[in-house]
Amino acid sequence: MEFVSGYRDEFLDFAALLFGWFHKFVAERGAVGTSPEGRWQQLEAQIRRLPQDPALWVLHVLPNRSVGISLGQGAEPGPGSGLGAARLLGDEPPLHLRDLSPYVSFVSLEEGEEGEEEEEEEENGEEEGAGTKKVETEEAGEAAPPSRQSPQEAHPPGEPEAKQEAGGGEDGCQEDRAKDEPERRKGRRSEAAPLHLSCLLLVTDEHGTILGIDLLMDGAQGTAGRGSGTENLAPRAYALLCHSMACPMGSGDPRRPRQLTVGDARLHRELENLVPRLGVKLAKTPMRTWGPRPGFTFASLRARTCHVCHRHSFEVKLTPCPQCGAVLYCGEACLRADWKRCPDDVSHQFWCPRLAAFMERAGELAALPFTYTAEVTSETFNKEAFLASRGLTRGYWTQLSMLILGPGTPRQPRGTTPSLSLLLSGDPYQLLQGDGPALMPPVPLDPPRSLFGSWQAYYTWRGLGLDSPMAVLLTYPLTVYYVITHLVPQSFPELNIQNKQSLKIHVVEAGKEFDLVMVFWELLVLLPHVALELQFVGDGLPPESDQQHFTLQRDGPEGSVRPSSGVSARLSSGMKEKGGRRDLQIKVSSRPYHLLQGPKPDLVIGFNSGFGLKDTWLSSLPRLQSLRVPAFFTESSEYGCVMDDQTMAVATGGGTSPPQPNPFRSPFRLRAADNCMPWYCNAFIFHLVYKPPQGGGTRSAPVPAPPAPAPAAPPAPARRRRGEKKPGRGSRRRR
Repeated sequence: MEFVSGYRDEFLDFAALLFGWFHKFVAERGAVGTSPEGRWQQLEAQIRRLPQDPALWVLHVLPNRSVGISLGQGAEPGPGSGLGAARLLGDEPPLHLRDLSPYVSFVSLEEGEEGEEEEEEEENGEEEGAGTKKVETEEAGEAAPPSRQSPQEAHPPGEPEAKQEAGGGEDGCQEDRAKDEPERRKGRRSEAAPLHLSCLLLVTDEHGTILGIDLLMDGAQGTAGRGSGTENLAPRAYALLCHSMACPMGSGDPRRPRQLTVGDARLHRELENLVPRLGVKLAKTPMRTWGPRPGFTFASLRARTCHVCHRHSFEVKLTPCPQCGAVLYCGEACLRADWKRCPDDVSHQFWCPRLAAFMERAGELAALPFTYTAEVTSETFNKEAFLASRGLTRGYWTQLSMLILGPGTPRQPRGTTPSLSLLLSGDPYQLLQGDGPALMPPVPLDPPRSLFGSWQAYYTWRGLGLDSPMAVLLTYPLTVYYVITHLVPQSFPELNIQNKQSLKIHVVEAGKEFDLVMVFWELLVLLPHVALELQFVGDGLPPESDQQHFTLQRDGPEGSVRPSSGVSARLSSGMKEKGGRRDLQIKVSSRPYHLLQGPKPDLVIGFNSGFGLKDTWLSSLPRLQSLRVPAFFTESSEYGCVMDDQTMAVATGGGTSPPQPNPFRSPFRLRAADNCMPWYCNAFIFHLVYKPPQGGGTRSAPVPAPPAPAPAAPPAPARRRRGEKKPGRGSRRRR
């Protein structure tokens, strides 16, 4: 698929932006650093002419003593093009953070140091030490060059040569460290010792927008091993400030701040004579706390990329296609290259009219009743600030944020049954709460008297105010509800699904929705007389959850869930439970759908499917074709629906129904890096249109093909039933 905006983890775009900017910074810092003093004066004069930013800028100095970076196979050491950056910036970037685990991961250095004495007593560890020494030598030889060249190259004019060598024999220190590190890191499980990012220099404005970053690997000049990491940082920090003003990472044109504050007292003193050269006022005292204001949060970055060459907006000026306005390019060359791509059906010339039609749906998709609609449907929507300002920083809300748990942080198993122990307090909505008052009101005593077809109708009955953000999480159960109550009766009236007392539903290629499993409790509130069984299927589910089966049961009076004693969660034996009304049974199968064995479901549902992004769909779709069950899928854009239709045609010869907007789509607009199309979680719904049995029946009819006179066959056995009774039954069994 050409566009993966609705499918790729936002954190990966964030990481690609950081590495892309840092890579450019390292290259340009070297070019300026090796230039004569006149080049520095010219750069400073250029910055002084930049417009002034009224916002306060902050230079953060963040020493790191506990987190290391572990490189796997295929990842080159070093903070430049290594650390998995090539995977992030390539033509086929990963879609999920877990896809980078073979290349780069974060590890806790404190754990290794705590256990180091015990390991020395128990075992010699020569083999492990040898492996560590090898990698540490590589780290000294490859990771250091970007850091090694920068302190000298980034020296602003006026700094004495003696100060440049204040590191005290960098090469010698690296050799000593290469010998000492294996001893210090003995006892680590991995054969390769992690890289140590000793210090992080970060430039932001007072609102949290990241403007520049510098990574100081362990052993670079200006660091002191695992010390504070702030010695002799002034030249490097000054170069970072210059580059952040001339080429801000986050958003906006080049500019200089009205005032700058520094998060380290020593560095603040060293910059007192340098910062005024840029026409910037330095605060009188260093910043005493990490952030300038309590509500500080890193803003969602708005830097875009060219669809063809992947260069960011801080490198080149990006403009959308003049005809469709959907795709971003850095210039005529990339536009022409994309316009004439081969084969024709992947060229922008082929897609341009379609994309223009998709863009016309932006207003329709943004037509939602919430008080915050204008903010969350904007192209510049700052999701991180929205969540932080409302205290939505825990529970299921962390699934929507770019925040990830650091190494050593206690974490509950992803989507596994132990996390349900949180429900023993009786509140099924515990994980849906924020830091403030309860977000979900008590369940209405009376069940719904009519079917809901909009967020406004549901919110009114549920007692939610239109300023509540719960729709972002409830989009999953409400989409299932809409399929059961509206779409299946329209498209498959013969199933009479609304009169069924129990429903078995398969959730295909489950991922994020399984991490939010408790939001599906709302289905029992909306359909109180239906026993529901949800089976989550997909090879992206945690293997340790495979074949787990548990039941959520309402213990209180029908139609009410009391926080004190409303819910019980228990593991099931795997046997089908009778009389399971008001129960929600959850099953887990960690495998592709075509490998699933079991009874036929009543309904199949998939969220934000992306058929063209995973090869297993080429086997799962034929499996659905053979089952011929109603299968509904959501997509985050019309573009995804078109691609799904093409994949269905290739895999089965069938197709998909015309997509229609989902009234219960998420109100949050998803960030798009290389295009301007509107993307929303669960934005559109369609169902599979299977190939007719007659046309595709040759696949299931090769075995019955020999008895061609099948219509005349049934009466014949009736005449001589005694003589051919057993052979007839045997042939039926074989068939």
